[in-house]
Amino acid sequence: MEEILNQYETVHPNDATIWFKAGKVEDFPTNRGGCIKYKNKQIAIFNFARRNQWYACQNACPHKMEMVLARGMTGSTDDIPKIACPMHKKTFSLVDGSNLNGDDFKIATYPIKVIEDEVFVGFVD
Repeated sequence: MEEILNQYETVHPNDATIWFKAGKVEDFPTNRGGCIKYKNKQIAIFNFARRNQWYACQNACPHKMEMVLARGMTGSTDDIPKIACPMHKKTFSLVDGSNLNGDDFKIATYPIKVIEDEVFVGFVD
């Protein structure tokens, strides 16, 4: 199971060397998630319209190793955008991947760019 999690590492916008075209804006539901595959990674993408922001993270929930985060609920805690795992409600920051429940688990996050109705996710590999 750890080999699945080890393939995900947070990418900061300035470190992205590849901008992968994930789809068009209309391909992603508003205020919910969608999922893409990049190489061997499943990436959850969120059009968080209530905040007028886009976010991306690993789709694998590190708690039970299920590919479900794209189906989670978006929301905010102390003005931090978050995703709640649909299975056990563990919540993670969509900004830095930290666990907002105080557990050790965290998730990888990825930068997003929207250019002329096209959504791009930043990677380093």
